[in-house]
Amino acid sequence: MDRTGKIVVLLKGYPRLSETFIAQELLGLERAGFELEIVAMRRPTDKKRHPVHDEIRARVSYLPEYLHEEPLRVLRALRKTCLLPGFGKALSSFWKDLKRDFSRNRFRRFGQAAVLVAEWPQGGKWLHAHFIHTPASVARYASEISGIPWSISAHAKDIWTSEDWDLAEKLQSADWGVTCTRVGYEKLSSLSGGRDVMHLSYHGLDLERFPHFDGQRPRRDGSDPTDPLRVLSVGRAVKKKGYDVLLKAFAKLPANLHWQFTHIGGGDELGSLKALAGELGISDRIVWKGSMDQRDVLAHYRDSDLFALACRITADGDRDGLPNVLVEAASQRLMAVSTTVSGISELFVDGENALLVESEDAEALSITLQRVMTDPDLRERLGVAAEARVRKDFDHHNSIHDLDRLFTEAWERRGI
Repeated sequence: MDRTGKIVVLLKGYPRLSETFIAQELLGLERAGFELEIVAMRRPTDKKRHPVHDEIRARVSYLPEYLHEEPLRVLRALRKTCLLPGFGKALSSFWKDLKRDFSRNRFRRFGQAAVLVAEWPQGGKWLHAHFIHTPASVARYASEISGIPWSISAHAKDIWTSEDWDLAEKLQSADWGVTCTRVGYEKLSSLSGGRDVMHLSYHGLDLERFPHFDGQRPRRDGSDPTDPLRVLSVGRAVKKKGYDVLLKAFAKLPANLHWQFTHIGGGDELGSLKALAGELGISDRIVWKGSMDQRDVLAHYRDSDLFALACRITADGDRDGLPNVLVEAASQRLMAVSTTVSGISELFVDGENALLVESEDAEALSITLQRVMTDPDLRERLGVAAEARVRKDFDHHNSIHDLDRLFTEAWERRGI
């Protein structure tokens, strides 16, 4: 395959601490010989960045996040793109979508698509969008305007909070798509209108960044008040992570069971979670670390006894796919207690390499936490099994191989 052509990768925001799996994929594609250019719809808001972002060579540019902030840029783009043969088709799609979704967001996506096409990176031959909600809307309109083919990586929230009609029409437009959980694959495949467009590929983990942990964890069992058992969770403080349920489960533990909980991550719910911890009388047992880079997170995996994440499906349908932090923790032989939501059961089997409970059940979660807190042998056995599963089936080289094949086949099919 001639790889002199460039893949333009459209992201909602870049770089983001919570999307290391995307950065890892971008670096993997570059190492596989692809030339990339990154276009993001939002500028970064995180104060820190992971080391992997500094290894990515791709040039980064930004679309206008809000059209009114750069009106001349948008008007110039519309004037330029309205002369293209595909503009009418894209405008027709936009009006059809607008009738079902009359929102500023819909106008914004069309304007961003016009800017993307008008300022199309030199040498770009393909457009690939991460997330099937707003980035894919921009990509679809841009593809129709320009005639440049496009593909999708779909993940979690973007699948489950989008309307079926919106998903179906994007799947009819895209050349191919990939998603990272079987449950997401089945959902999207059911909407593809019979097209064999979707492919399942787990993100996997760069195991060179998460090498085997040779250390021996202390056999803490929560009986020593001077050396409490260390429970860790990594994730944004948002509703779908279920941290309120986890705190309630902690509050139900016996008073003579000694533990400390460390949370790593930012998020809009941090304030309310800290208040809830105070109401439950467990604030003195919790450390809120905020956002940290990947190296510091790795150190915490190795220094902890147990990982916990109480994922849920929210009222608007939002949910995780397969949280990458569960894969990371497992790579360090750190046993996890989690829920059966979405793709988690595709990594973990209850009682074999983790313990899983139904979401929203603080009582069951508390009982399960107590069980593993007091049993270091169980934690070690399940942690060893979890690491073996990750190192066998969740190496990120597998997902890069899948993407390499999909891009190669598509480019050959289209004569690019």
